[in-house]
Amino acid sequence: MLKVTANHAKEQISFDVRHKDGQTWLNEQAIQWDLQAINEHTFHAIYQGKSFTIEVVKADFSEKNFLLKINGQKIEYSAKDAIDLLLEKMGLQGKSSAKINQLKAPMPGLIVDVRVAVGQKVSKGENLLVLEAMKMENIIKSPTEGTIKAIKVQKGENVEKNKILIEFE
Repeated sequence: MLKVTANHAKEQISFDVRHKDGQTWLNEQAIQWDLQAINEHTFHAIYQGKSFTIEVVKADFSEKNFLLKINGQKIEYSAKDAIDLLLEKMGLQGKSSAKINQLKAPMPGLIVDVRVAVGQKVSKGENLLVLEAMKMENIIKSPTEGTIKAIKVQKGENVEKNKILIEFE
């Protein structure tokens, strides 16, 4: 399950999204919709008889922040998965409270570029890799400050979700 927050027209809207039995659920109700890719960054959706053109303007999977343009209107989204919600409930800040030793693939895809080398010092948010998924190039950024201990993938390699991409010292 994901808890999604949208910053839309100076108000925040929160909703739960999950996938179960091949269906998408929105706030505990199964929804019927049709989603088709137009190109690598643009999609067309039909929901409740209405047509939506959705362009992915920015996708930061490490921070779980997204900027979409829906029918010409830009909306920022942030997501929290089950682990983020549990840590928040326990009063912990998740990513900042634990040392990160590994960077894992957020989704299956193709490694298009590796922008770091072993031994290189990186800052949080620095570009590390480019992962192509669903015909869209996603820049994978460093979730932490540190030194690259090992790079477990190479350019041109296909990876599965949660495959270790980089190890930090």
